[in-house]
Amino acid sequence: MEKRLSKLKNTMDKTIFKDLDFSERHRSAVFQVIEKEGEKEEDVFRAVLQLLVQEKTGVELAKLLRARGIKKFDSNEGFLYTTLHRLELKGHLTANWNERREKRYRLNQRGKRLLERMEKNSYKQGDLKVWLEVTVNE
Repeated sequence: MEKRLSKLKNTMDKTIFKDLDFSERHRSAVFQVIEKEGEKEEDVFRAVLQLLVQEKTGVELAKLLRARGIKKFDSNEGFLYTTLHRLELKGHLTANWNERREKRYRLNQRGKRLLERMEKNSYKQGDLKVWLEVTVNE
């Protein structure tokens, strides 16, 4: 089997991939995407909830997520705001506008209960489903 795979690879290298230039920039971009996908949805969700125990703006939240090593929202802050909006609609966050016209987000009681269950590892599959529904790319 390995012999057949190596022959296939050699054939593809000589035909399909012969004109392909895979630069170091391309390589680093691929590794960045792989690194972002390596983050567990559950861990990202827990970090968002933990950070929103205290009121924060989306910009503050993005910086703090980046500081925790979560790169899922790097160069895609719009996706973070969409996620926050959906969490707000699901009833896990409250949001208000301050005098500087910044929207600030904070966990409400429902969100705090979900965070407590996640930290105790006693969350149900349905709880994680809430996060997965929120993070689906549309």
